[in-house]
Amino acid sequence: MVDKTLKISKIKDGTVIDHIPAGKALKVLNILNISEDVSSSVSIGIHVPSGKFGYKDVIKIENRFLEKIELDMISLIAPEASISIVTDYSIKEKFNVELPQTLLGLINCANQNCITNGNEPVKSEFETISRNPISVRCRYCEREMNYKEIQASM
Repeated sequence: MVDKTLKISKIKDGTVIDHIPAGKALKVLNILNISEDVSSSVSIGIHVPSGKFGYKDVIKIENRFLEKIELDMISLIAPEASISIVTDYSIKEKFNVELPQTLLGLINCANQNCITNGNEPVKSEFETISRNPISVRCRYCEREMNYKEIQASM
């Protein structure tokens, strides 16, 4: 018999981030700058059983709707994540995050000698090389970075 009990309660209005790879919810919270001092309810499900992924993480944030830059950052950590916009307890919109072709000012270059890591007022710019696995290339020094090397600059 399958347990159909809700593990995390519904939210009235806000955003649900689903299909986060198991163990990555805390990184997503960090991207969204969510800490213990928040003004609205945040529910986190870590290592929740999933028919599609085996296990996943889920985040529900009441009264918060994400900006494009936040969605782009989530796509780097959780490229399979889906976003649900909830209004009055109903899903009004649902979509998957998409890794943009160009990442402007979102991540730091791993090359310490890159101009973006110096004293110059230059924003980092990366081109997406592949989406699965994630790989990007710096526009300035042409350093290629894989998923494990990517560090957010937010």
